[in-house]
Amino acid sequence: MSDKTFTMIKPDGIANGHAGAILDKIIKAGFKITAMKYLQLTPERAGQFYSIHKERPFYNDLIKYMSSGPIIAAVLEKSNAVEDYRTLIGATDPTKAAPGTIRNLFAKSIDANAVHGSDSDANADIEANFFFSGFERF
Repeated sequence: MSDKTFTMIKPDGIANGHAGAILDKIIKAGFKITAMKYLQLTPERAGQFYSIHKERPFYNDLIKYMSSGPIIAAVLEKSNAVEDYRTLIGATDPTKAAPGTIRNLFAKSIDANAVHGSDSDANADIEANFFFSGFERF
């Protein structure tokens, strides 16, 4: 069990003006933000980040979407971070997300689902290292 996880507020979450409310929910849930940046992924960088899905039929649409606008990338810290954050964000499909979860409140669809959350401690490390060097974390 790790005390760190990685998240992104996706282009739809930013474009719909929900970044502040999402960050507020994260902080109020007891997470400490130890690194954060606002940026826009190029299609190449989005492709690198999502390379695990390269053979999946949705890959090209995912890359197009994730490079369509700015995102906020962040490293979060809390005991049991990965599992607790996955609970906070809710199911990928917002129609199946529990009431009050981030996706229930702010996502529009299974594709435009407002946020990303690491699914394991190992992936949290990989994903955080993709966006942040050691000197960018506090």
